[in-house]
Amino acid sequence: MKDILQEIIAHKRVEVEAAKLQVCPKEIHRKVEAILEFSVSSMSQALRASPTGIIAEFKRKSPSKGWIKEEGRADVIPLSYQQNGAAALSILTDKHFFGGSDEFIRTARQSGVQIPVLYKNFIIDEYQLFQARLCGASAVLLIAADLSQTECRSLLNTAHDLGLEVLLEMHSEQELDYAQLEPDMCGINNRNLGSFVTDVENSFRLAELLPKEAVKVSESGISNPATVKALRQTGFRGFLIGETFMKTPNPGLALKQFTEQL
Repeated sequence: MKDILQEIIAHKRVEVEAAKLQVCPKEIHRKVEAILEFSVSSMSQALRASPTGIIAEFKRKSPSKGWIKEEGRADVIPLSYQQNGAAALSILTDKHFFGGSDEFIRTARQSGVQIPVLYKNFIIDEYQLFQARLCGASAVLLIAADLSQTECRSLLNTAHDLGLEVLLEMHSEQELDYAQLEPDMCGINNRNLGSFVTDVENSFRLAELLPKEAVKVSESGISNPATVKALRQTGFRGFLIGETFMKTPNPGLALKQFTEQL
């Protein structure tokens, strides 16, 4: 079976180098330095304080399923999520595989979104952290499966220097050593990024192996409020849900109906 993650990362390296030719690292550093005095909201604190912990995702496309909501608007759906009780948002910014854009975060902020926003991409270069800070993100996703621990530590430190929190995503027991890097949030991805097969039991299986004090986030494959209730019992405080909402006619309303059952 083709390893989708390897394909995504290979494309991402080309994409990042092309972005550097458009806006050189020195220039993007200058732009970010100009806004560093303006702090962003804390995603980890929002999850700790939230009675639901729902991280509602703006996701228009998937490598495994194609377009989910090609007409989905970044000036409508993210704000609707906020209005209907999301603790935080996740916005896909990968264009080639997920139909995303950095501009979606800017647009969401301009529409009135004030809650924390996760920059959801495949980060392999610190340049992308500056892109995330510049477009208005509060936190970034780092994925253990595509980074060495040394690379992950360096990116995590740079993110913190820029005022960004880090959701560090792990999928297997072998990757749990990354939790020792003490990210702001520890994510368990229920989706295998090589095959894109999803099994929510992965979160239940790995929960007790994470540090007790960690802000734990379960990602992918969550479609039932009962699953969220059960995951909260095992210590999870964040629940990243995208397709369950995005495949409906009104994602914000779907979120409201979901949280009412919690």
